[in-house]
Amino acid sequence: MTINKYGEEAVFEAKEVETPVLKSGEVLVKIAASSVNTVDTMIRKMGKDLPLSPDTPAILGMDFAGIVEAVADDVKAYTVGDEVYGCAGGLADLPGTLAEYIAADSKLIAHKPKNLSMKEAAAIPLVGITAYEGLERAGITSGQKVLVHGGSGGVGHIALQLAKHFGAEVYATGGGERQLALIEELGAKAINYKTETVEDYVQKHTNGAGFDIVYDSVGAKNLINSFNAAALNGHVATTVSMVELDLSVAHFKGLSLHVVFMLIPMLYNHKREDHGEILRNIANVVEAGALKPILDEQQFSLDEAGKAHARLESGRAMGKVVIEN
Repeated sequence: MTINKYGEEAVFEAKEVETPVLKSGEVLVKIAASSVNTVDTMIRKMGKDLPLSPDTPAILGMDFAGIVEAVADDVKAYTVGDEVYGCAGGLADLPGTLAEYIAADSKLIAHKPKNLSMKEAAAIPLVGITAYEGLERAGITSGQKVLVHGGSGGVGHIALQLAKHFGAEVYATGGGERQLALIEELGAKAINYKTETVEDYVQKHTNGAGFDIVYDSVGAKNLINSFNAAALNGHVATTVSMVELDLSVAHFKGLSLHVVFMLIPMLYNHKREDHGEILRNIANVVEAGALKPILDEQQFSLDEAGKAHARLESGRAMGKVVIEN
């Protein structure tokens, strides 16, 4: 499915293209499923206003799960028939996953968790790596109190489960009954940000001391809430920091701010092997029964890529929007 022109009215069109030819370090994967992330919809609408958008005609899509059909001569970690997952295309000069095949850099992928379906595995890579990286950079350890803003969202619902796996006492914000119920179901204490002030829930859950780590998947102006919710010398990790803010609160509390932009390895070919390692670690967590992605109830096929994008943008999706080939 290709985009020939970017913009609010951009449409996906079916097009036959050549099967990718493998370069050094790559594997050819027959894609079984892919998932839609907010960055995919941003690229479709904003095009070259985003410096990471590919040239048109473009094949978008970053996350996938599928079966290896061929490997480059120098790839030793994968063989034909392996089930793999990863985030490996759909930006800059990397063709995306809204296709039957992808030639993926083997550093960016890992063997799929054995206890997940292809659709479930395809839902994980971008949000999973993002969640893992933020918690890791914040130095998460067992026994800490962790607050996740947006606990029912794509990144948030994974960060919540990973924090719990790492032994933290986890709290998460949500704004509706379904969101709050999901947060509780996944093992965190739910906080309704519409009815409780930051001061209220900091006092209630930490005796006013604040949270050791705040993972803010909402970001932007909500970062002020994160600063206010964090403990002295605490850590705030965020995925959305394109905003002008007064950092006075962060200064006087001695906070560390970790900005997570997980596309850097793909964009700049910088330490791509880190993504493969994180995906292997996540697979271990999944196989241990400590993490499960939540999928939206609506189903989409490859030729319904436009509908899948619209579903994510509607704000009505609960869990990851997945496209099945």
